[in-house]
Amino acid sequence: MFTKTAKIKLKNGLHIRPASLFVKEAKKFISKVTITLDKKTVNAKSLFKLQTLNLEYGKTIDISADGEDEQKAVLHLKKFILNLK
Repeated sequence: MFTKTAKIKLKNGLHIRPASLFVKEAKKFISKVTITLDKKTVNAKSLFKLQTLNLEYGKTIDISADGEDEQKAVLHLKKFILNLK
């Protein structure tokens, strides 16, 4: 398992539109990808599950992946979430 942290920089947080873009990116990887916030972990490939985390501006999340492309997945998704506008 490989994990990195990222801070949500979107003014309105990770609401439906950016969250759906994030899910689309996460689904490109074979590894199981998860997001953790405040000790709650959800499948990053599920828009519904992501919405249960209340991913607001300024919150710090852990992006984790487990599988053959785990490092590539985490590094790409961290960069993706930091560059969302």
